[in-house]
Amino acid sequence: MSGGLRSRVRALVRRLRRLQRRELRHLRRHLEVTRTVVHLSILLVVPLLVGLLVALSNRVEWLSFFLFPPLAAGTYMLFANPEGEQASPLRFVGGLTAGAVCSWLAIQVALRFVYPDLPPTALTVDAPGAAFAVLLTGALTWLLDVEEPAAYAVALLGLLVDPGQQAAFVLSVLVGSSIVAGVFYAWRELFYERRATYLYESTRGDDHVLVPMDGERPAATAMLAARLAAAHEAGKVVLLDVVDEDWMAEAERARLDGEGGTRRTDGDAATGEVAEAEAPVDRTADRLEAQAAQIRTRAGVPCEVVVAVAGQSRARTVLEAAADANCDLIAVPYETAYGSLSPYVRNLFRGDTDVLVHRSRDGRTRWRDVMVPVRGPSDVAHSMIDFALRLAGRSGRVSVAHCIRSGDSRRRADAMLADLVETFEGNVETRVATASIERFLTHNAPEYDLVCIGASRDRSTASRLVSPPTFERIRELEADVAIVDRS
Repeated sequence: MSGGLRSRVRALVRRLRRLQRRELRHLRRHLEVTRTVVHLSILLVVPLLVGLLVALSNRVEWLSFFLFPPLAAGTYMLFANPEGEQASPLRFVGGLTAGAVCSWLAIQVALRFVYPDLPPTALTVDAPGAAFAVLLTGALTWLLDVEEPAAYAVALLGLLVDPGQQAAFVLSVLVGSSIVAGVFYAWRELFYERRATYLYESTRGDDHVLVPMDGERPAATAMLAARLAAAHEAGKVVLLDVVDEDWMAEAERARLDGEGGTRRTDGDAATGEVAEAEAPVDRTADRLEAQAAQIRTRAGVPCEVVVAVAGQSRARTVLEAAADANCDLIAVPYETAYGSLSPYVRNLFRGDTDVLVHRSRDGRTRWRDVMVPVRGPSDVAHSMIDFALRLAGRSGRVSVAHCIRSGDSRRRADAMLADLVETFEGNVETRVATASIERFLTHNAPEYDLVCIGASRDRSTASRLVSPPTFERIRELEADVAIVDRS
């Protein structure tokens, strides 16, 4: 194989691997959405449960096939709304069993009082009998507080069972519904309630944070990074200084390592000129080391300083430094160009590392009240809530907000926010406002220390042209702003 062909094959393999990683990331992000988890569970678990019960029915004579239609419907209702009022294993079993018992009672009443001379095998379902069975079911489920829609279906289907098999039918309903309830309870407690641990990358990552020490108020951004990293036991902050020349990097590293002395070698330069050239490097190294010491003391998190030589692309230099330092989050001070985010920050968004852009209003270094406006359930929303809770701590407050255009969407918005916040522990409140996001933030931001906003990179170019991202529409807020982007 020729060298040119070999290089093309390698390039193709790298491209395929990147595509595979990108698709895996997209799949994981879809799995972070609660409704996706619920729909996939319904798609996989409900057919397996029904198949299991049918297999048992083929082996056990008393497990009636009449049970399966209402049982399948009830199983769907359980998994479709695992946090709803009806999603109680005891209510589920009690409701279906009550329906079976009521159909049995209706048949016994018909045999003894309505058709006493009719053989049990000749009894047929009539309108009064069906109405009576449903009436009994409604009364019993109401009395026992086990209202279950599928109970009415069980009561009607039970009327079709041979009177001599009614006891076996009640037992089959009890056993079948108990199996379903047991599987549902295990799924909900062991997986659904813990889905943040299994599926949400934000709860496990973003604990090694790189902070490029440039731009406006980098010290405040460094402290914000330290507060985020301190929430995890393995947290670490890396302060990055990007210099223009190799000799400057070597000199600053030597200063940071405590070696001291002259580090620049230039045979044509006088000693005074060397010292004058190296003085700014020494001051920068001392300032960064002082900042690192402050982070270690105030946030209680390890902090180190690294120096990189600028390449052709400033963003590429920062991304490579993050990879070399094993950092999974870059916290960068806000930087603009012509009234919008600078190309440097936008290029960071295109990298493979999560990015948080911090716009500090007054150099604040503590954030206890944090607002998180969200458009919908997404991995970015989960990251923002996770960051907010890390910053607020136990004594702080986190508000997750969503803006709607009319009151008709309020119920859906409330449900969406409930799905978002239910997996997080902490002082979290949800707010739904009938207002534009700009007006809502302008009015409410003064009550908070920080507003976390998504970078909106999942939207199409056309959508962004019609409606620019929120952070571009709010120029001035009386609070710090953090723009969060997931790689």
